[in-house]
Amino acid sequence: MKPSHSSQVKLLDNDTVAAWIFLTPALILLTLFIIWPIIYLFYLSFTAGSFTSRGIYWVGLKNYWRLLLNSDFWQVIFNTAYFTTATLIPSLVIPLGLAVLLNRSIAMRGILRSAYFLPSIISLVAAGLGFRWLFQDTGPVNGLLSIFGIAKVSWLGDTFWAMPVIILFSIWKQIGFNMVVFLAGLQAIPPSRYEAAELDGANDWQQFWHITLPGLRSTVIFATITTAIFTLRSFESVYILTGGGPLNSTNLLVYYTYQEAFSQFDFGYAAAVATVLLGVTLLLVYLQLKTWTDD
Repeated sequence: MKPSHSSQVKLLDNDTVAAWIFLTPALILLTLFIIWPIIYLFYLSFTAGSFTSRGIYWVGLKNYWRLLLNSDFWQVIFNTAYFTTATLIPSLVIPLGLAVLLNRSIAMRGILRSAYFLPSIISLVAAGLGFRWLFQDTGPVNGLLSIFGIAKVSWLGDTFWAMPVIILFSIWKQIGFNMVVFLAGLQAIPPSRYEAAELDGANDWQQFWHITLPGLRSTVIFATITTAIFTLRSFESVYILTGGGPLNSTNLLVYYTYQEAFSQFDFGYAAAVATVLLGVTLLLVYLQLKTWTDD
């Protein structure tokens, strides 16, 4: 005997109620700590003033208009684009090469994996202080250069060299995480594909180009998006190494937002900058999801 329509509806209603009961705690936390702050940030970007007795007041699109006319903001945009691009490419290519190498049976593979991953678990503050010591005027890097007769470089005080130091630091921090991600992707590729390619006479490069890279497509997309987001939210490296200087040459969007909010106390303008950063991040996430959906 088939169950009646009413009993099916009742069963469906019970399942729906049960689902909402289990989801409610997560939805409450999500609303309190993610959705509401985003909504309030967006509202704040249309206001001016501060959290004092004077309070904040509505100014409409004035903060966004200031962004368009502010040369410092456009320099920060350029710095962020340069930093993100210069960090992203090596942070993908180097870990991919290391993962392909470590995926094979080589001596001390486990030790090498741990050594490469170690920077990812070191505190950003501690690592940043270490890099600042290495690249200070009297630090080991300049000491090494002096052995070869090269004049010392003011790495963190020069408008040309300060950004490459921060880029090097970010690459060093990201290599281990991406390497583990690529290793997981490599181990998901069936070995039979490589065996068949060898029987057909394919060399190592042909196997890498026609088997490894296509097999890692989703992994590469994931690593690209996560690395881009990691670079876009970089704050500690700038704060510890250069403070945005010299002459604003290493100032990035997150640090610029911090300066405007907590040094200038211009919360509305800072919220507008943060909203731009949020928009860029959401665009990256959308591209990732769209690419996976197209697969």
